[in-house]
Amino acid sequence: MEQAAGKLLSTINSPEDLKKLSSLDLIHLSDELRQFIIDVVCEHPGHFGASLGVVELTIALHYAYNTPYDQLVWDVGHQAYGHKILTGRRDRFHTNRKLNGISGFPNIFESKYDAFGVGHSSTSISAALGLAVASKIKKEKERHVVAIIGDGALTGGLAFEGLNNAGVQKSNLLVILNDNDMAIDPNVGAFKEYLVDIATSKTYNRLKDDVWKLLGKLNRFGPNTQALIQKIDNGIKAILMKQGNFFEAMNFRYFGPVDGHDVVYLTKILDDLKQIPGPKVLHVKTIKGKGFKQAELDQTTWHAPGLFNKVTGQIIKGNNLKPIPPRFQDVFGETLLELARQNEKIVGITPAMPTGCSMNLMMEALPERTFDVGIAEQHAVTFSGGLAAQGLIPFCNIYSTFMQRAFDQVIHDVALQKLNVVFCIDRGGLVGEDGATHHGAYDIAYMRCIPNLTVAAPMDEIELRNMMFTAQQDNMGPISIRYPRGRGVITDWKKPFEKIAIGKGRIVREGKDLAVLTIGNTGNFVTQISARLLEAGIDYAHYDMRFVKPIDEALLHSIVKNFKQIITIEDGTIVGGFGSAVLEFMAENAYSVPVRRLGIPDRFVEQGTPEQLHALCGYGPEGILQSITELMEQKENKKIETHKQVGSVR
Repeated sequence: MEQAAGKLLSTINSPEDLKKLSSLDLIHLSDELRQFIIDVVCEHPGHFGASLGVVELTIALHYAYNTPYDQLVWDVGHQAYGHKILTGRRDRFHTNRKLNGISGFPNIFESKYDAFGVGHSSTSISAALGLAVASKIKKEKERHVVAIIGDGALTGGLAFEGLNNAGVQKSNLLVILNDNDMAIDPNVGAFKEYLVDIATSKTYNRLKDDVWKLLGKLNRFGPNTQALIQKIDNGIKAILMKQGNFFEAMNFRYFGPVDGHDVVYLTKILDDLKQIPGPKVLHVKTIKGKGFKQAELDQTTWHAPGLFNKVTGQIIKGNNLKPIPPRFQDVFGETLLELARQNEKIVGITPAMPTGCSMNLMMEALPERTFDVGIAEQHAVTFSGGLAAQGLIPFCNIYSTFMQRAFDQVIHDVALQKLNVVFCIDRGGLVGEDGATHHGAYDIAYMRCIPNLTVAAPMDEIELRNMMFTAQQDNMGPISIRYPRGRGVITDWKKPFEKIAIGKGRIVREGKDLAVLTIGNTGNFVTQISARLLEAGIDYAHYDMRFVKPIDEALLHSIVKNFKQIITIEDGTIVGGFGSAVLEFMAENAYSVPVRRLGIPDRFVEQGTPEQLHALCGYGPEGILQSITELMEQKENKKIETHKQVGSVR
């Protein structure tokens, strides 16, 4: 059901409507916008705390700037719900993250107000700089470009690369640092401490405020006043801040920190900043989850809480009293801790996702051997390589979609040197409502092309556990183990460890009609339809291949020699993926048995539930059943046609 907007919000269909309000009306609008987000997200789950934290900032930006001519670039996009609601998508907001609905992230195909598509962190400054430089080249002197980046995203190397380049471009760029001390988990690292030092320097900020007030009076004191005030401002920073100002050192004018929840003050500041040319940083302090008590107190849980009661704050969970299988991430987390207690060489590395990947379990028990390196996937991989070079065994857990960013480091800093780094690739396959920017579609394809690297995917929790056990044996070299988001299929999964032979698949079911080859969790889709296949008289064979590289060639030789129909199934792109590996094997060995490949097609897949998207791509249980049935019908028709031809000859 659609939620009703408040009295003011119901009149806002574009930023032009917003500009008709008085500055005091913006305070009431902030309350209404925040409540509307709460009302909708409690019933239609999505990212929650981040958007609540920037309600006032979002309103101030659209009030002060002439969007969409002036361009806003949101980093990651978790915080862009208010932006979507104010830019003509209020009445469709309940479709957020749903199949055929609006995207959970800014999307250039969805709205002219979404200046740049996002989803991964730390991209906003580089993208906004590109927009600003393009405007400069086109002589659009009145256009303003704003990048809104969180302090968590600012730990990513790409953000620093953007700052470094922007500082010498002299473009009309404003970077708003949304400082709430949180990404999904609490932020870490030296830069976090630096921002705290800026924010808590009372003497600096008192004098900074005095200088700021003077900025509003520039025209009163003649043409040289701006240069004079800049010199005074820089002198204050040099004297009072023991380490200097990082942003000023990068040739940015720095302003702040200011209260990010004072919407009237924010509009005035933004109006003033529009008059100052060149690259600027506005440091805004906000509270993630602002206005919803539980979200303010537990910002990690309320980053994306799922269904919840907006009155009591109780998160609504299923009432299934039967034992349910664990999440794959929890199997990873618990198994890693168990292995680390047995093997002192094991260390854990995560780029800012300790809770998301469940490495927080090891972090709490063995903090000296667990490292959250911030939103820095490239660093995470090379750091792991350095640890491995000294004989440690790093378990580097990175989501599939984020591992794309560290592809070069996997090749040069790990695989080339045959270092025993265990890449645990979480969220492999279609992840659901986060959509195209977050689907783990490509890791099988991009990992299998790297020399020296073993590429594995467990079908269930027990296989994941045993693959992790195998990966930390002596002289294993680099290995990637990918597994999906969500729950497995086995409740009693904590079995004694067993070493798995590298490059060896297993037979799940023997049969004679056709061979079904699966990698990873897609094997469970086949077992779900087993009874229906047998009822249809289809005596299928099922092989859980377990390894894409090295692939089990002995098993493939046997399969190809014994079956005239083969189907491969993977929760990854069919371009260069598992099915392609099977086809390459057959081509190299001059086999001509037909192979049907099921997997993610060669296009970007939108948001929806995993089940909807599996069905959409044709490799959910029903899609597999249909493909197998079609193959068997083709086989039967071919038999009939052959029989007719033989009969006519006679």
